[in-house]
Amino acid sequence: MALFLILLSIAIALVVIGAVVDGMLHLLSIGVLLVVVAVLYLLVRSISRSQRRPAP
Repeated sequence: MALFLILLSIAIALVVIGAVVDGMLHLLSIGVLLVVVAVLYLLVRSISRSQRRPAP
């Protein structure tokens, strides 16, 4: 969960910098890409946790 929060906070910072500073659209696109990666990471982690079966 910590990795997800770190990725999300970095992505938000890059999106804000990319949107505010003129000529920094590449930071905006990297930030959006990081948001997608963070959400995919959380999705894969939740799916893998739900498929585990408890030991009898």
